[in-house]
Amino acid sequence: MTDRKSFSGGVTEMGCEAQKSDPAEEGKCTHATGDSEKTWEIPSLQELEEVLHSAPRSCHHGDEVWPNLYLGDMFMSHDKLGLWQLGITHVLNAAHGKLCCKGSDDFYGTTVKYYGVPANDLPTFDLSPFFYPAAEFIHQALTSGGKVFVHCAVGVSRSAALVLAYLMIHHHLSLLSSVHCVQQKRWIFPNRGFLRQLINLERDLQYKRLNEPK
Repeated sequence: MTDRKSFSGGVTEMGCEAQKSDPAEEGKCTHATGDSEKTWEIPSLQELEEVLHSAPRSCHHGDEVWPNLYLGDMFMSHDKLGLWQLGITHVLNAAHGKLCCKGSDDFYGTTVKYYGVPANDLPTFDLSPFFYPAAEFIHQALTSGGKVFVHCAVGVSRSAALVLAYLMIHHHLSLLSSVHCVQQKRWIFPNRGFLRQLINLERDLQYKRLNEPK
């Protein structure tokens, strides 16, 4: 069997130009520390979309966007050998039961923990009830020494929104810092509805920080 360390997280490209990065910096993020202030200016929807539009459209079937946290697409989610070679221990499917996403406990067996979010990639779909449960699933996996693969169909909207929520909730990054962090490794573009919900999440997190006991 192929040694896990010999496997490249990039696999094959998804119709967009591969990013070039320093191997020594692979999986790291220059925004890896939480924002120092409890409050910061919350971006508008237009400002967020401008930031998202400005990024290079670079991605693979799977990209490590945070140490041991991979964001990718349906193709990679079906590649059980590739996931094993990466050392993936947890899979979060943000398109559970949708299209051809085969994710389930039965599909991955006992060696991988699975969590499914039955989200539609529509601006009218309320993804926010899944922000905290998904973030907790990722957090528990990473703090226990695991590796997580988060995906939907294409890996740029539903799954990306959940990864951004995780960084905001558990690493206290602002929404913009979370976006910049993920953009270093993968092109993402959550739909407008999800962006509005992430803006609301940022407001809620700021409110909690301002009112937490000193």
